Amino acid sequence: MFYAALLLLPVDGTVLGFYMPFWTPISPWLFMVYVLLNRSLLPQVRRRFRTFFLLPVALFALSIVGWVTFAFHILPALWSFLEISGALACLSALEIAIRIKRLDWRDMIRTLIAVYWVAFAIGVVQFLAIKLDVPLIRDWFSHLMSREYITSDSQWGGDRPQFLFAEPSYIGMHLYGVLLPLMWIMRDHDRIYMKRLRDLIVVFAVGAILMGAGIRIIIDTGVALVITLAMHTDFHNRGQAKRTYEVFGVMFVAGVVIGVLNSRIRSILMQGPIAGDGSTSSRIAYMLNPFIAGIMNPFYAFVGFGAGNLSEVEHTVRQSEQLIPGISNPGPTWWWLKTVWRPDSVRTGTITMSAYSSLIGEFGLIGFIALAAVIIRYVREQRPWNRMIVCWLILTAYLYVQFEGYAFYALPLFIWTIGTGTSDAPSRSPVRRNREMETSCRR
Repeated sequence: MFYAALLLLPVDGTVLGFYMPFWTPISPWLFMVYVLLNRSLLPQVRRRFRTFFLLPVALFALSIVGWVTFAFHILPALWSFLEISGALACLSALEIAIRIKRLDWRDMIRTLIAVYWVAFAIGVVQFLAIKLDVPLIRDWFSHLMSREYITSDSQWGGDRPQFLFAEPSYIGMHLYGVLLPLMWIMRDHDRIYMKRLRDLIVVFAVGAILMGAGIRIIIDTGVALVITLAMHTDFHNRGQAKRTYEVFGVMFVAGVVIGVLNSRIRSILMQGPIAGDGSTSSRIAYMLNPFIAGIMNPFYAFVGFGAGNLSEVEHTVRQSEQLIPGISNPGPTWWWLKTVWRPDSVRTGTITMSAYSSLIGEFGLIGFIALAAVIIRYVREQRPWNRMIVCWLILTAYLYVQFEGYAFYALPLFIWTIGTGTSDAPSRSPVRRNREMETSCRR
């Protein structure tokens, strides 16, 4: 069951998955089943991650206020807590499989490398089907995907390879939320697997960019590269610092070239992220909803509107649009206030395009601060802060800012790794490790 979850990790956008707003993953639910099958080991897991298991109880208590005063929509509320449970299941599954049952982690790495190569190969097939106009392949994938981007008449922006993801913008979250941290962990554990992960990440990212998968992978790659360079560069070493600054210069030039060649990025640079691109504008708009609703209802800015009540957040913003300067006659920037809320959104659930703004919308600033405090306290208890931990946490935060799913695997992987002692390895340079070994030998 655990390996089935690993095999289906990149399969998060097909009609075979369980529907969540904007993605249909399978792996979180398989992690849940795996944990239930090993429920006798759960007491050991809870002892190590006690505060994380208590957090859903606090979020449930916060939700009661919104449920009583606004509304209670059982299906969206169930989705929210299932996603939170999915994150805990991923964390628990890692603990049970690797630390308690001591399954071979090399087999896990090999499995992940293989399935992500398969996902990339599927993207190449989709790209060729688009360019060579092969209706059979395009139609088959358009029926397989829950929200397809492959056909030319797709309402989401067609003629793009989707791989197996819910949408092309999720590529970076898999590459830099799962594979890149694994590469950092492998640096001192197995150099061969580190190189294989590095090659996979580079080929996948470059291939997705060249195949025109979207602008999100370009931005995500730039952010991940900057964070990685900052993490591994000793800025007190003039040689390393010089090489890093040179790479930053090359990245800037490459960004300018891409901006000139890519019409969407050129439009964003010239007109701004709101007026220059509809997708970017909608993401920003969705993310602003909970904050605007909080301004209109300060009490709920702290306690939240309740799990599953994002539709109430959007409805509140829609009703308050006359109170916001410039919104009474909305132009393209604020089109979402008129269109995003529908009567059936209560039944189908809504999105924010951001797990952080979803957290704030449903559970308020108290819920957000509670999660941040639990994570920071756990890190402090496990080990001193170092550059690697800070950079990894910043990258994880960035990824969740643009992604809806609480159950995504980046944060559970970060939390579990911090508790294993492996997160120190990538932060030590080979020179420092050699010195430590020489000192140990002399002693």
